[in-house]
Amino acid sequence: MPPHVSNGGQISPSVQFSNGAGLRSSPKNGGTATRMRFHGKKLLPVLLLILSCLSILRLLKIAMVTSHSSSDSVLSSSLSLFQPNAPSTVDTETGDATLLTSKEFMVLSKMITRKVPCNLLVFGLQSQYVDLSSINAGGITVFLEDDPRKIRGIEAGFNGTRVYNVKYQTPAKKAYDLLKHARGNPACSPATNLMNQSSCKLALRNLPEEIYKLKWDVVVVDGPTGDSLEAPGRMSTIYTAGMLARGGGTGKKSTTTTTTTDVVVHDVHRTIEKWFSWEFLCEENLVSAKGKLWDFRISVDQSNSTSFCSSETLGRLGV
Repeated sequence: MPPHVSNGGQISPSVQFSNGAGLRSSPKNGGTATRMRFHGKKLLPVLLLILSCLSILRLLKIAMVTSHSSSDSVLSSSLSLFQPNAPSTVDTETGDATLLTSKEFMVLSKMITRKVPCNLLVFGLQSQYVDLSSINAGGITVFLEDDPRKIRGIEAGFNGTRVYNVKYQTPAKKAYDLLKHARGNPACSPATNLMNQSSCKLALRNLPEEIYKLKWDVVVVDGPTGDSLEAPGRMSTIYTAGMLARGGGTGKKSTTTTTTTDVVVHDVHRTIEKWFSWEFLCEENLVSAKGKLWDFRISVDQSNSTSFCSSETLGRLGV
């Protein structure tokens, strides 16, 4: 809305300046102008100095903050992500987002094809994984699933397939505490025998007996869902997969059994899957990656070690 102007007169500025002629005609005004110009010239360097000092102080502050944050970035960022009150980093999309992409499934199916017949253990049960039991003709395929609804309709016994309903009790929000526990507890080291009797809080001790006895050629970790902080997380399944791979088993071995086990972890874009894989499966064992799928090849001879990963990897993890 335009300003209101009265009809009675013209708006005048509240402060009026004398024109140049007026200044020259008045000695008083001339002296005032001279003093103003003098003071202005004298203050200008001072103002420039103050502004320069402020700019330097600001740059120093930024440099100090950047240096401090970068020196602690590896350890602090890795641990803070597991705080129970940290924002959820799990996939919040629909259930279909948890399925393997066609390229991811192709990687897995080709792996099984090369090893047929083999011993295949899968934590989790998606419709795609049922096709793997068909590929693994003559081998043993075992599914461990905590959701009874997914188990319905699966034909157990077909082509050497077993399906077990298991219970995962530990919510994802406990990941940080479990990681600290494992790092400081000798019972969680890879040299531990008889995992079903282990005192490590990450060990899954109540699985079917054959899980501990068989030598597994491939172990897939895609369960439990771990889709919220309150839901069961994959901390124990990743740890247990690493222990089974290193243990070698005491029972039946497949005809193609080697001294290595491929541990495949899905959803590695999520914090828990990524960091527990680095901790217990180790970067030096990573042989391939496709999409959200990582493949770690672990040797049985690593079972005598007191640590899961090399000293270089542990250094990067801040251990």
